[in-house]
Amino acid sequence: MDFADSSHIRRLGDDIVNSYLIAESGGVTIVDAGVPGYWKLIPAALEQMGKSLDDVRAILLTHGHSDHIGFAERGRRERGWPVSVHELDAALARGEVSNPAKGAGTSIRPGAIVRFLIWGARRGALRQMHLGAVTTFGDGATLDVPGAPRVIHVPGHTPGSAALFLEHDRTLLVGDALATYAVTNGARGPQVAPFTADAAEAVASLARLEGLDAQYVLPGHGRAWDDGIATAVAAVRKRAAETKR
Repeated sequence: MDFADSSHIRRLGDDIVNSYLIAESGGVTIVDAGVPGYWKLIPAALEQMGKSLDDVRAILLTHGHSDHIGFAERGRRERGWPVSVHELDAALARGEVSNPAKGAGTSIRPGAIVRFLIWGARRGALRQMHLGAVTTFGDGATLDVPGAPRVIHVPGHTPGSAALFLEHDRTLLVGDALATYAVTNGARGPQVAPFTADAAEAVASLARLEGLDAQYVLPGHGRAWDDGIATAVAAVRKRAAETKR
């Protein structure tokens, strides 16, 4: 499923790095800020939803990696949009601690990683700004922003990785709790995301998601998955087990 034509959930950019707009209750929530170059895409995307920059109420980050904080600091400085992340990833989003990943965590195909680096450079990734200020949320919170997502803590990719559940829409924004595209090798389908700090913990954390009534899974990298979170989790576990052999 592709949410590009949804009336109230849209994806910015392409599926290499995903940022999402959720329009509800007269306002808009941005989930993940992708790369800095996505900033210029926001006005047109909002206009297609019948919204404007003035309707944005918040930016929520599923975790603090640079390819998710993207334009967040610009939005905070220039538009006053508040930015929030799980409390365990706040220091990472502010640039106060280093990336907890100890490497790619997956096989690397030079062609794929070079394409990703070029893709990022053309979209401002080399000019990435950390957050000057960020508010935090915790596990289980229902956030008072358009869409009212419920936070589910899924550590592993980073200590503060979180999924955001839109129960009314049966939609789960998983960040990098799982990916359907690996920027390191071009692999498609549900899998542990590259640059995960603790792959075993990431797979174990998926147990917190698989029982949700979520038909649509929106990852930070790759295409949307429309066959339910349970099948996505099963596919991640299967691939992870095969990788260990």
